[in-house]
Amino acid sequence: MIDNLAGAAAADLHSIAQDELDPLQAHFHEGVAPDEIEQVYHLKRAQPMLQAFTALFHGGQDGVIVRLLVLRELAAETGESAFSRADINQKFAYLIPESLETVLGRLRSHGLLAWDNPAAVYRITPLARNVLAALDTLLALGRPEEDEAEMGFLLSQVAGAQAVGGVTVEQLKHLLGRLVELHEEFRDAIASGSEFRLRASQAKWHMACDWVEKGSAILRAITSSEQADAATHKAAQAIGRAQSSLLNMQGMFSRALNQIERQRVHLGQSGLSTTDIKRWLLAHDDLASLAEGAIERPVLPLFVTPAEMIDVAETELMMERAVNVAPGGLPSGEDAPLTINDNPAMQGELDDWIKRLADFANLDNFPVMAEGAPKSVPIQDSLLPASFAVASYRASLLPLLGDPAEASLQGPTAELARLPVRFNSEDEMVQLDDPHVAAMSLATLSLIMETELDLDRKDDE
Repeated sequence: MIDNLAGAAAADLHSIAQDELDPLQAHFHEGVAPDEIEQVYHLKRAQPMLQAFTALFHGGQDGVIVRLLVLRELAAETGESAFSRADINQKFAYLIPESLETVLGRLRSHGLLAWDNPAAVYRITPLARNVLAALDTLLALGRPEEDEAEMGFLLSQVAGAQAVGGVTVEQLKHLLGRLVELHEEFRDAIASGSEFRLRASQAKWHMACDWVEKGSAILRAITSSEQADAATHKAAQAIGRAQSSLLNMQGMFSRALNQIERQRVHLGQSGLSTTDIKRWLLAHDDLASLAEGAIERPVLPLFVTPAEMIDVAETELMMERAVNVAPGGLPSGEDAPLTINDNPAMQGELDDWIKRLADFANLDNFPVMAEGAPKSVPIQDSLLPASFAVASYRASLLPLLGDPAEASLQGPTAELARLPVRFNSEDEMVQLDDPHVAAMSLATLSLIMETELDLDRKDDE
């Protein structure tokens, strides 16, 4: 037993000695050497750079701001490469001496500032300038209000590395990961069925496509480079596939928005929909303020003691009530109230709208360019002139144009769907000089040529 205890004690002492030699080992299971992990090896090689970031960002947020302030102000002075302590005291006269001394000591101890003892001056080290350059790029390109897709910084890193011939697989994987995240985010927005979430994601999608267009040339240069290894080629090709998948989501957004448009609920004949009401409510920061003035006086509760309750109950029990004898026989008949059916009026409006679009699609009436292709006509030329309610009703029927599912049915809306007219809409608004409609979504109507119809029929066959 004594031998076993001695062996266990020796093993514990050996383990403690190993932890003291390599403190990182304490975070890993026994038998696993940190140096055998590839990422640990790369991180240990970058230890001076990591220590520089630790010197800047370790501690509270206020201390981080002061350190970055001092280092950035000194690095911004390009006219001089050395600073005496008197110059530094004069430049940072707005800081208290104790805080300035603490910051200078911390930057100097971690290699961000170098002290030239013979000349008695401070100098900015190359390490500090590299760290500040990376931070400035991140601060300039990492603003969410300017880059909602958050791809600018990642793409700039790939572009800069490609320009100097040093792009790495890790940089490409970061960009690929962001593209995959955006694709999943847009797919979830489409599956949610929320119009507001769809339109917000569509705006973000347009910004992501702008970055994709800028990055396509960079990816072509990477894939055509003879210096790139197999892993770099594979990562670049994966990014190209992710970009293609992202660009193909335009049709998914359009179908989802058209489906919402067909299911939109209008409030009577006012032309307003539930979307308009929700947008109006979201424009108010304080919804509770809308109830101001709705109630003239607050409800005053009345409290009754048991004695008053007994008195009221006795009075009700002792009160003589007249017995109402139910009359015999059935009640006399009454004429049904007169109602007005709006369906004929709406049916007439639908028939007039179909006839108007049919005449509008006539080759003799539709504008045609010199080459023979039909010219797009602004949507307001077909919807107006009309009242706001009629124009809104007509606009709600436009997504049915060209709908194959609706065209296969019977009825007026099916006849509308079979018209050879294409409806194209955009996210922008156009101001109108109309007494009933002040603005309208930017959209156009264009004629579908016979050649396109023949191709569609062949595709269906």
